[in-house]
Amino acid sequence: MTTPRNSHRSSASAGWGCQEDGHYRELGPQQALSWLRPSVLWRSRNDVIAKRFGDPVDDIRRRWIGEPGDMLLRSEPDTTFSFLLLGDTGEGDQSQFAVVPGMLKIGQDTDFAVIASDVIYPIGSVNDYPQKFFKPYQDYRKPIYAIPGNHDWYDGLEGFMRVFCDRQGDGSPGDWWHGSLGFVARKLWRRPEPADEEKLAEGRKLRSMVEQQAVQPGPYWVIDSPELRIIGIDTGIQGRLDREQGAWLRRVSADPRPKLLITGKPIYKDDVHQPGSIEGGGTVDEIVREFSYVAVIGGDIHNYQRYPIVLQRDGRDEIVQYVVAGGSGAFMHATHTIARTSTVVEDTFTCYPLRGDSLVFYSRLYGRRLRWLGLRRFFDISYPEAAAAVSERLGIPPSRPEADDVKPGRRARMIASLLGVPGATGRLTSWFRLPVRKAYHKLFSETADSDLPPFFKSFLRIDVTPGELRIRCIGASGCRAHELAPPVEDDFRIPLR
Repeated sequence: MTTPRNSHRSSASAGWGCQEDGHYRELGPQQALSWLRPSVLWRSRNDVIAKRFGDPVDDIRRRWIGEPGDMLLRSEPDTTFSFLLLGDTGEGDQSQFAVVPGMLKIGQDTDFAVIASDVIYPIGSVNDYPQKFFKPYQDYRKPIYAIPGNHDWYDGLEGFMRVFCDRQGDGSPGDWWHGSLGFVARKLWRRPEPADEEKLAEGRKLRSMVEQQAVQPGPYWVIDSPELRIIGIDTGIQGRLDREQGAWLRRVSADPRPKLLITGKPIYKDDVHQPGSIEGGGTVDEIVREFSYVAVIGGDIHNYQRYPIVLQRDGRDEIVQYVVAGGSGAFMHATHTIARTSTVVEDTFTCYPLRGDSLVFYSRLYGRRLRWLGLRRFFDISYPEAAAAVSERLGIPPSRPEADDVKPGRRARMIASLLGVPGATGRLTSWFRLPVRKAYHKLFSETADSDLPPFFKSFLRIDVTPGELRIRCIGASGCRAHELAPPVEDDFRIPLR
């Protein structure tokens, strides 16, 4: 079988019109995680409590960690090593398992893997680890490390610390809240559910080989090598570092080696800069810019984006690659809602899926959702039409040649407007739009985990060699052809001085 081209070449190479479903269907369950069930919404209530009543995460993390030491996770003695990075994995359904065949093929010679953010949905429960962590990655024969995302914190980080750090606590917010509403907040805060020890033990057997074992020092850590220092940070529920972790990050960042930061929240996403606050003052990005970081990779957003930001350091221009890499399992966040970029030159911005593919994906989702109104055919748009409409509204050329000479019709323009493609100014120009971002997923997130390829999932392979860091984004469409020859959707190299 010939190697499939990536999504930049053709609709077929993106996975549209998939000829044969992949092996993933034999690996995972058929039922997608539904966020509509009242029980799921109630179990996830800590997100709302933290945002409305005050966030106890910093205090809970202090009790887990105390005063951080060097937090060294592992030290690579060689100048050459490789690892995989997956983000926002743990829904435990077919969209997560669709990543596994390509991950095993691309990662068979890697030294370890890292999960960046949201290891387990919806609440990080230790009882979900057998199905959503141990089972999917049972055949990856190297250690897997992780940093937590906001969903992993919904049980006070109990599941994460139990599995990755071999520690147990109570996930209690302690005496965090005061005042008239403090009593209510303490009562509403969800404590971890009791562990099903038998179920957990059965899950652990799936990754019981000696070469798969590892214990982390905590939810943030350092991996060292002669060429590169890799630092993982824990951004909690709202993307903030506690004071002690902030001081630790500054201390370990002072090392003169080039550095790669892995974070639960990206610093650039959807053409927006979110520098990441630190308790007591300062931001994560200030540390990145001050010290010799060459790349920052964050999860939380369920797609792939890359922003090469030019910084002034010591009187010369240096590029820091800011990457979003949260597309390894959870429902897909749209890219067609990203405006023509202003944080970087549009020609240097990369995303997966391409904006046109994202518009087709969401248009067809709405077609299925609204078929009872007879609108399925209305929303059945082709890539050339979608890409042409995106190109016209954003004032950018189409991403694939097949849309170069296409002019969007009235229906394509209407769909682009309804589904939130910004105008050339970056603003939405329609008087009415259907929900696509957060509101859509609160209502319809399980449909975004379509059981039909293409899934537009992705993961990273990262290679460190003398003088160079290479990062590749690997696509996972769910098509058999892409499992056999996983497409490289982005490939860039960073010199390590």
